[in-house]
Order: sequence, then structure tokens, then C-alpha cells
Amino acid sequence: MEFTSAAAAQRYDELVVRADEIVVGLDFDGVLSPIVEDPAQAHIHPDAPKVLVDLSDLVRAVAVVTGRPARQVLALGGLDEVGDLIGEHGKELFVFGQYGNERWSSTQRRVISPRPPHGLSTFERELPMLLRRSGASEAYVEEKGLAAAVHTRRLADANEAFERLLAPMTQLARSHGLIVEPGRNVIEVRSDGQHKGHAVQTLVKEQHAGGFLFAGDDLGDIEAFEAVAELREQGLATLLVCAASDEQSALLPLADVIVAGPDGVLDLLRQLTLDARD
Repeated sequence: MEFTSAAAAQRYDELVVRADEIVVGLDFDGVLSPIVEDPAQAHIHPDAPKVLVDLSDLVRAVAVVTGRPARQVLALGGLDEVGDLIGEHGKELFVFGQYGNERWSSTQRRVISPRPPHGLSTFERELPMLLRRSGASEAYVEEKGLAAAVHTRRLADANEAFERLLAPMTQLARSHGLIVEPGRNVIEVRSDGQHKGHAVQTLVKEQHAGGFLFAGDDLGDIEAFEAVAELREQGLATLLVCAASDEQSALLPLADVIVAGPDGVLDLLRQLTLDARD
């Protein structure tokens, strides 16, 4: 891991000292699972379950905060089983899906979800025509229930297709009262008013947390980073971790620690666990 400043290294040391007060929040794609061409194959890193269980013994709570539907992440991550093991340590695993619109915990065992946003079904009906007009008919469309996402990773020039689609998709989304969330070769359309920063605030309040570590990799994690930065100003112990990639650099200026993808995230969490036990 690479600290971005001497102050960032001090923040890590403070987090270690106060480990039993902190909540650890983690994105899924690019943080706990590798980025792959087929989103349905983005299974959790094989080492992640053990790392999360070991970590849970020392921190206040562990949460996965993702843009994916909660049920999808539960399946791809085997998080039901991870939650069982974390429960044996007397702790709780949380999943906030669809940017915090959905919620699951290892004690409640059911996904709490609102109704789909008004305008989404009409947007989804009009989307195929937009893709045809933009020369991107082969893009993969993921219907999430509360959102819709267009993945360009499978196309011949994924980055060019992403840039070509962003403006017309934004215009169509706004016409139906929806917002656009750009990501790594993915453009997601959803309702406004809920984001990962709200999930961070909810966890701090409910867990009476004295600190927060958040690891993300993408534009959709900016609000979570900003919420953690606000907690820092309030005197909480915090650490912002960027799982860096060649595709996305938006989080780099905000991060305390830069690591290389899921392997780097897991190495950091292992080190945190070891240091907190000493």
C-alpha cells in the first residue's frame, strides 16, 4: 500500500488504535471482486471471505456498499455464509445495495427495498432505440429493478463507446426525472436522492462509530469519500482507500492510501487486522 502523505500514514495509525470503534465500508466491483467483461461473473476474490471474517473480530462492523442490487452481491460474494461466520464473532455484516436504496444485514436476512423510481420503466423502453442510434446496440444492458446500467466493456472500443453514449443517455435520463452515475465502462441511470454517502452516515449513526474506513474504486464512490471526509472534520478516525486502476482516477486526489485492485485492498485489510491485534 502507498500512503499519499505523512498525514495519511498518521490516520492509519490512529485507525489501528481505535479499531474497535470503526466501521469498514467496501465497494464490491473493483474492491472485493475483479472487474470483468461479464458483470454476472464478478465473483468475490477467493481470499476475501476469510479476510472479512478475521477483520470483523476487531472492528465495530463490516459493510459492503455497492451500486449492484443487494441480492446479486449476496450471491456473487457468498455473503450469506460470510455473515454467518461474522455472526459467530458477535458482529454483523451489512450490505447496502443500489447506492444505499437497498439494505440487508446478517441478522435480519431480508432485503429491504423501495419501489422502482417513477420514469424508469419508460426510460428502459426507449433505451434500445437510443443504443441503435448511437451505434452501440451490442452494449450489455443490465436491468436492476431500481436502476438500469449500460456496460460498454464488451464493445470493440469500450472507452469510445462510453464517451459516445454518456451525453444522450444523460439527456434521456433527465427527461424522465432520473440521474446518471458514470462508472468504469458503465453508465447507470437511477433516481436522485440516495447515494453511498448516505449509507456511510447511516452506519456511523446506527453503530455509534468512532471511525470509518472506506475503500472504493470508481466515480460512484465519491459521495462516500466525501461523507468520510466530513467525519474526519468532526474528529472521527478515518481512512480513504482507493483501489486504483488505469481506467479511473477520480478518487486518487481524495485518497489516503492507494492500492492495486482487490489484491491490494485485501492486503491492507490483513495488515490492519494484524496491527490492531498487536
